[in-house]
Amino acid sequence: MPFLQKIMQNWFNSGFYTRFLHFIYAIPVSETNIPAPDAYAALRIPDFQRFLGMRLSNALAIQIMSVSVGYFVYDLTGSPLKLGLIGLTEAIPAIGVSLWAGHIADKYNRRNILLGCILLLFLCSVALLTLAMNRHVLPQTILLTGLYGVIFCTGVARGFFSPANFSFLPQLVPRTTLPNAIVWSSSTWEVASISGLGIGGLIYGFYGVEAAFGAMTALLALSLVMVLQIYPYPVPPSDTSEPALARIREGLRFVFHDQRIIGAIALDLFAVLFGGAVALLPVYAKDILKVGPQGLGVLRAAMSLGAISMAFVVAHRPLGQGAGKLMLLCVAGFGLSIIGFGLSTVFWLSFFCLFMAGVFDEVSVYVRSSLLQHLTPEHMKGRVSSVSHMFITSSNELGAFESGLAASLMGTVPAVVFGGFVTLAVVGVAWVRAPKLRDLDFREVV
Repeated sequence: MPFLQKIMQNWFNSGFYTRFLHFIYAIPVSETNIPAPDAYAALRIPDFQRFLGMRLSNALAIQIMSVSVGYFVYDLTGSPLKLGLIGLTEAIPAIGVSLWAGHIADKYNRRNILLGCILLLFLCSVALLTLAMNRHVLPQTILLTGLYGVIFCTGVARGFFSPANFSFLPQLVPRTTLPNAIVWSSSTWEVASISGLGIGGLIYGFYGVEAAFGAMTALLALSLVMVLQIYPYPVPPSDTSEPALARIREGLRFVFHDQRIIGAIALDLFAVLFGGAVALLPVYAKDILKVGPQGLGVLRAAMSLGAISMAFVVAHRPLGQGAGKLMLLCVAGFGLSIIGFGLSTVFWLSFFCLFMAGVFDEVSVYVRSSLLQHLTPEHMKGRVSSVSHMFITSSNELGAFESGLAASLMGTVPAVVFGGFVTLAVVGVAWVRAPKLRDLDFREVV
């Protein structure tokens, strides 16, 4: 890490970086002489380091599970619809428990909630490994039922994990360091996606599904060790005597009464719901690009590689004036990238389109996360983030089901291209109907 940090600091202090900022943000070169904020402030806090270690190992395991279970099911059935059902199976419990999970995260110790979630994920990974080891003796119906059952349980765990994870983060760092911590937390997840999806595909391709699930189990064990080393900070004081339903309604009112927050969440929901091609990557890898599970891992990592590239830029040059317009334009760029990917039959071009989709998506993710963290009172972060998680889960997991269903009805390529065009239409609607989000100035929020 010190070696990498030294390289990055030298690059960011170079004249090339100044010209890069001038080109990307249209900033007069003289303004780039203003001292930049400390891009590594959050990384110097021990508990935040442990939090990142937990997030990295946990996210690595989740991504390995995603690519391995997806390819495993498609290899067993050859059905895009059954592939899409994986997302639906995980989304139903995750959405079902989200609002209650937010209430729990605002009432009980958030570190301990994270511990319980990771323990459940660990047990699920052991179950997946057991099913994989016995796949040759189990009837396909029983095997698929077991796989979907385990994925359902991981949906429950992730439904509770997200609000606790989101609301625990600001307890680990000073408020002045929070924007930097958000960037590094997001970047860590993207690093895990790059490594997890790529490594998952490679392990599956060269060593088999048992090895992939075994690696996932080991990573979740490491995540348990990391979270146990974090101090269990008490939840911020609030009136917990109110009934659970009243507290949940309070969180819902807060989200739906702020156009900036609900606009950012809804934009992400519909854009990824219709523009997400990730669920169909096994089809592209096996039948269209013909690159197998190894190529699938590389394709799955492409979006995350683009996202972390943009995250480094944002860490050293935070967004300011015009953040809302930039977010909307980036979501439009995401839609165009998905269209390009859908039409491509060349591996390197498909990789580039997914890379650019990740670059554009990172801006949207950062704006939404920052708005939620900075506009939400500390004692409500669990409930507010649970509403966001419900939408995001819908966009990612239900989007996987939508993609599989659309592919079974329209064909894989038309389904992906159609989704990209719908994303562009969503951006147009948001530009007109959400002026507070469109005119968002981050200097007034952060």
